[in-house]
Amino acid sequence: MRRPYGFETCKLPPGALTDLDAVQSLSSYPKGALLFMEKQDSHGIFMLCEGQVKLSVSSGEGKTLILRIAKAGEVLGLMAVLSRSRYEATAETCSSCQVALVRRDDFLQFVARHPEVYQGIVGQLSASYGGACERLRNVGLQASVYQRVCRVVLDWVGESKEIEPENEISLPLTHAEIGELIGASRETVTRTFRQLREHQLIVLKHSTLTISNRAALENLAAD
Repeated sequence: MRRPYGFETCKLPPGALTDLDAVQSLSSYPKGALLFMEKQDSHGIFMLCEGQVKLSVSSGEGKTLILRIAKAGEVLGLMAVLSRSRYEATAETCSSCQVALVRRDDFLQFVARHPEVYQGIVGQLSASYGGACERLRNVGLQASVYQRVCRVVLDWVGESKEIEPENEISLPLTHAEIGELIGASRETVTRTFRQLREHQLIVLKHSTLTISNRAALENLAAD
């Protein structure tokens, strides 16, 4: 199992690493497991060691918007724990995951003893904010679903470190969930993938997607 590396733990002094090891508990989760739920009182941070987790928010009418897909190395629930408030979103695993939990009080005491951790905290929060702005830009300002789908696919390929060749990925979300991520219906997402296949830009077999013409896909995403 990989060691949790949120906050760039490899750069922490030995004393801080020892204290972090003492308060974290590492667990494995299957696909579809809930780490925490929106509006639930925060009880700890979750350092994602392996796998992917989708973060989403829902309305009272049952509509869901996926904010982003978290990947290994990210720390989830950080803002809620620091502010002693409720979780802002629901975190659900979209693959098998290994996650390290640090209880809220233990984490706050750890940070108080090791203020050098704050640099990593700021980095995590800054990355989350930047990602949220980029997601809003993609959903709110890009005119076509074509652009949004192409951008999501290219982002996932760019983030993939384990799958070869470099233009092949295993889709972490269903068509309905991709629609929730980009603000479109499942039918529209399915139709867009079909059109991309017909134009020989991608090959899609079950959940495995291969980019056949990356340059053309990037042009569509940038238009």
